[in-house]
Formats: sequence, structure tokens, C-alpha cells
Amino acid sequence: MTEKSRLRKTISRWANSSDQDLRHLRETHVHEGDLSIAEAPDRERVRLRGTLRTVTLRPRGGVPALEADLDDGSGTITIVWLGRRRIAGIEAGRSLRVEGRIGAHDGKRMIYNPRYELLP
Repeated sequence: MTEKSRLRKTISRWANSSDQDLRHLRETHVHEGDLSIAEAPDRERVRLRGTLRTVTLRPRGGVPALEADLDDGSGTITIVWLGRRRIAGIEAGRSLRVEGRIGAHDGKRMIYNPRYELLP
């Protein structure tokens, strides 16, 4: 009986589309020189690669700020470009490589004004 329930759990886990999506992201964004978001250390310069999940305009201190959530399957980090309302090519679903220093604000990990490269 327990063997059958383990099998069902395994099949359910493989059939879950969100798990498949995360696995695909991890496989796609693992490249030499790029860290995974989950293992990237805070307060050090890092290079990350992932897919933008959301892109929103949120003013910070009266200044426009473009925010995007970058996901690589291991975790998510918020990317913030201060003073920008829009950046050509920065849109949900786009693959991106960013380089910058990770900080925390209100318990969220963020990179402010990173260098970035749009990926195909």
C-alpha cells in the first residue's frame, strides 16, 4: 500500500506543471560563471541568469523605478532600475543575465541598477 502511494506522489510531482517549469528553468539557466539565485551570496558582486516573471513600475521616494522579478528555478530576486519608467526589451517572459550586488530591503533580496544583457 505504501509503495503505491509513493508511486502516486512521484507521478503527481512529475505531472505538476509548476514543478516542471521550475526544473526547466534550472536546466536552462545553469551556465558556467553564473550562480543560481538560491546560492548567490548577499553583499557580493554576482552574475545571475533567469527569466523575468513580472515587470512593474513602482515609484520609490518620488522617483520612478522599474521593478522586475528574475526567476531561475532555484529562487526569485527583484531587480530594480531607479529613475526608469521603461527599458526596451525588459518584459515578462524575457531571459536576462544581470550583474550586480545583492542587497535586502524589507526582507526581499534585490539588485539595484544592475548591468544586464538580454538573452535570446
